[in-house]
Amino acid sequence: MSIEKYASINGIRICYEDQGKGEPVILIHGIGAKKETWVAQFDALSVHFRVIAFDMRGVGKSDRPNEPYTMKILADDVKGLMDYLNIKAAHIIGRSLGGMVAQHFALNYPDYLQKLVLLTTNPQIPDEKAAEFIKNGRIEEIKQLAEDPKKSFWQKSKLLFHKDFRKEMKADPKKNFYGIWSVEDLIAECIKDPSTPQDITNLSNALRSHDIIGKLHLIRNETLLISGTHDRLTPKSSMIEIHKRIPNSTLHIIENTGHFLHLSRAPEVNRLIINFLKN
Repeated sequence: MSIEKYASINGIRICYEDQGKGEPVILIHGIGAKKETWVAQFDALSVHFRVIAFDMRGVGKSDRPNEPYTMKILADDVKGLMDYLNIKAAHIIGRSLGGMVAQHFALNYPDYLQKLVLLTTNPQIPDEKAAEFIKNGRIEEIKQLAEDPKKSFWQKSKLLFHKDFRKEMKADPKKNFYGIWSVEDLIAECIKDPSTPQDITNLSNALRSHDIIGKLHLIRNETLLISGTHDRLTPKSSMIEIHKRIPNSTLHIIENTGHFLHLSRAPEVNRLIINFLKN
């Protein structure tokens, strides 16, 4: 990825990377991840577009104000970054929590959105219990990461990757998938700038304000939805529901893939995104 830079927006500093030329594309990561989760997309997309990946507030090298975040705050940060970079409109790509933020951005700032790409995400968090479950899972992950990064990674990988791909990863942790990343790379990245339990608590609060299933029909922008058949965190049924409700949407369900299909099936995902944004 490119050289990290910082933008002062909404009273905080956001760390971002900016590479390529052409129509702007903004990448929004999920909970428990950082901008580096887009390692398999950043360079590939920047051949065709100007690509910006950033750490959300409370994550990575961005500031971590100790207060409960909301979806509005996180969507406003995307708009603030666009204003800082003098971007009048952009394609927005979000996965998991980032996909939820992208949905709110589409509703709150339609004039600043060109096309929308949502990967492995939900239109709503059903209740407080579900939000608490997600939060506690990420906090437990942080604790395990501090004690044993390798064990933590392999435990988490059960939820993130299809079992067949996970076997391939375990067979050779040094294997360079698609010439981009290895398991050893992912583990090394996990231990850099880790979130704290308080960071996760603040970020997870945004999940409580995510229930826009009844508003999705208001998103008029062209939308690409990418889901996996074996996603254990955001099942394909959620993406099918989003597809039903966003009028101008296309859904691609990739066989034998889990929540981290942007890594495990990077060439296919990148091809879908590039073709969608360019046509």
